[in-house]
Amino acid sequence: MTQTVVVAVDGPSGSGKSTVSKRLAAKLDARYLDTGAMYRAATWAVLQADAQLTDPDGIYKIVSAASLEIVTDPQAPSISVDGVNVDGPIRGQEVTKAVSAVAAVPAVRQLLVDLQRKIIAEAGRIVVEGRDIGTVVAPDADLKVYLTASEHARAARRSAEHAADHAATAADLRRRDHLDSTRKTDPLKQAADAVVLDSTELGIDEVVAELLRLLDK
Repeated sequence: MTQTVVVAVDGPSGSGKSTVSKRLAAKLDARYLDTGAMYRAATWAVLQADAQLTDPDGIYKIVSAASLEIVTDPQAPSISVDGVNVDGPIRGQEVTKAVSAVAAVPAVRQLLVDLQRKIIAEAGRIVVEGRDIGTVVAPDADLKVYLTASEHARAARRSAEHAADHAATAADLRRRDHLDSTRKTDPLKQAADAVVLDSTELGIDEVVAELLRLLDK
């Protein structure tokens, strides 16, 4: 395997992207980047400023002025905004409900995509997860994976993770899937040359083993 390796892992919420990507990065002695956390951090900044989610110009102004610091260690990934660690707050319901609106702003996407590409270029070996990695952020990645799972499985995983109601979680996943896949700029979709992996019946170790096998090829 070459010294420079970029793996793009895309897919909907609850498909196992984060766990798989972190474990794969550790196996490869590579860096790990959660692009979704970057959009969540940007959303946190917007909410802190009490900006209107219907004001794209206002949203961009806030995000462009914020300083995002990303730690890409797969064993301890972290993100801060203007020196404030937001690992916990960005996973809360308030950010979750608002992130699709912020992520749909084209200027915000371009800003964060540029930053993501810079991180990838400097890392050399990296596993990047998100919704537009194989199609937009890293179209020349060495391996592109579209990780998915049944809606029931995704909702069960996410509700167990957050100790939330299954039905409510499933409804929220459907809402986010629709918003992310129908937005005009960089929608969630499978790259034409991506390998599709359905993790509904697979364990994390099985998924990681398959990705390592594909990389070895």
